[in-house]
Amino acid sequence: MGTVNRVFAIVLDSAGAGFLPDAEEYGDLGANTLGHIGEALGLSVPNMEALGLGNVLPLRGCPPVKESRGAWGKAASRSKGKDTTVGHWEIAGLVTGESLPTYPGGIPEEVTRAFEARIGRKTLANSVASGTEILKQYGDEHVRTGFPIVYTSADSVFQIAAHESVVPLETLYDWCKTARQMLGVGRIIARPFTGSDGDWKRTPNRHDYSLPPPGVTLLDRLSAAGVPVTGVGKISDIFAGRGISESHPITSNSDGMDKTVELARTGGRGFYFVNLVDFDMKFGHRRDVRGYRDALEAFDGSLGTLLPLLREDDLLIITADHGCDPVFRGTDHTREYIPILAAGPRVQPRPLGVRESFADIAATVAELLIGESGPGSFARDII
Repeated sequence: MGTVNRVFAIVLDSAGAGFLPDAEEYGDLGANTLGHIGEALGLSVPNMEALGLGNVLPLRGCPPVKESRGAWGKAASRSKGKDTTVGHWEIAGLVTGESLPTYPGGIPEEVTRAFEARIGRKTLANSVASGTEILKQYGDEHVRTGFPIVYTSADSVFQIAAHESVVPLETLYDWCKTARQMLGVGRIIARPFTGSDGDWKRTPNRHDYSLPPPGVTLLDRLSAAGVPVTGVGKISDIFAGRGISESHPITSNSDGMDKTVELARTGGRGFYFVNLVDFDMKFGHRRDVRGYRDALEAFDGSLGTLLPLLREDDLLIITADHGCDPVFRGTDHTREYIPILAAGPRVQPRPLGVRESFADIAATVAELLIGESGPGSFARDII
């Protein structure tokens, strides 16, 4: 068996740490989510600062520390793509060599017609769009007709938006399941909303229907070894439920951290995999620099509650899955390094350098929880 009893891995969804060497291939040369937020507004995150965040990249308001309370580094991606699905799969040890299909010119007509035939009604938009802008364009027509709003982005997604008073949630979810059967994109996303013209509001009843991972992940390995895996947030969605023992959906970052803190207080042996999506969904894509900064500072406050709850044989890893720089051009994800901060009573403060793959996190967790050593593990560097 391994040398720790519990591992908490918290993904700050989209909190990238600077553009990758191949960023130009993705149109992302110059992106730096955390760096640009700090540069624009300054960042007060004393708990992450103490763990070494300012040692990972230059960050105004979060200087490097000589004596950190944690280990720090960053990781490059070996997968093709820059979205939630491939990012989390790689964190869990599965590198994808081919990009998932995208619709850069909008949803193809043949896909639209086939989907409409399956659900028995027409659709609106079928374009590349921001989730908030698409509601401004088509919200009224949707409410009038009941036709779902279908759209995509630079990511491998097929998104279906519907007003909760017009289309019952179960119907929207059924439409998403139908699309999942038809399409090979990474995620089918239900985007329910409420409100009226000029004041549309997306609700927490979003649901992601992901492709099953095309290979073995850390979650599969832990499950096979009898180690419980608890997902917090949309983790279960991202892995199509595979390898998950228990799932805790959340309504916000703060709800996610409240649930994580409670699990730290009460939970037993296992891997606790947490996704905090507000950074990406509410602030990155909407280019809300101040909102993103405030969310990082709020997370840091919750981190101050979590850290003292870590037991002698616990490990905490804080990381990201891609970037979504609200200062950079456009509204899409950005191809970036992810930060790695490791903390716990037994963690040795030291630099972890630049890791070749997000998958080094999976290798480390596997070695520490079930004693399976593999390439890329930094387990022996920190404990």
